[in-house]
Amino acid sequence: MLSKAQIKFIQSLQRNKFRSEYQQYIAEGAKIVPELIQAGAKIVQLYALPEWITQNSLLLEQHHLVAETINTNELAKISALAAPNQVLAVIAIPQYETNIAPEGLSIALDAIRDPGNLGTLVRTADWFGVKRVYCSTDCVDLYNPKTVQSTMGSIARVEVVYTNLEVLFVSHPRVPVFAADMQGKSLYETKMPDNGILLIGSESHGVSPVLLSLSQPITIPRFGDAESLNAAIAASIVLAWWRGNP
Repeated sequence: MLSKAQIKFIQSLQRNKFRSEYQQYIAEGAKIVPELIQAGAKIVQLYALPEWITQNSLLLEQHHLVAETINTNELAKISALAAPNQVLAVIAIPQYETNIAPEGLSIALDAIRDPGNLGTLVRTADWFGVKRVYCSTDCVDLYNPKTVQSTMGSIARVEVVYTNLEVLFVSHPRVPVFAADMQGKSLYETKMPDNGILLIGSESHGVSPVLLSLSQPITIPRFGDAESLNAAIAASIVLAWWRGNP
């Protein structure tokens, strides 16, 4: 049975203040938790229903993990989901160097405020083999429960760091930055290099003028009447072109 102190602590991790203090976050679900375990996330504690523990006994054994058995009422108390799903993991937040020079293909995100968008962008990066994502300091917290769920496990495979993007770009002038912008050059007329940074801004404001001035604006040609594209969809289109036409 979970103690009141355990419940209070796990619930506290739904807030950025306490995630920062304890350097831990929560992930939930019968699909995402096993994926995080297999991806090498540092599991601090597992809380699960008996049936989940039975079904995943081999996985737990392989990774030398023990899950604390809880019931559905206890899971509901500690879950951040509207419909709690079998298992909750408390995971240590990884520590990455923020001043590492960009290598290969990277993504930079400017003021992405929606948790679902950020999570989907990290998942998109994982799909296209992008190993590092740079977030401006005013992006939503990566370890927000909604963001974690949206990454679908990619959070453990992609290195995400928060940094001053202007300083990053100025410090590495030889690394080309391509900004998704409505007024840019057509993506399909742009030769993409082996190394570079794809800069994506928020859907409501786009890339900030300062960062745009340090970038090469590119656009996805519009054939219909939609005002804009979702940030993650735009990133997917550009990355597909970039990977397919280097």
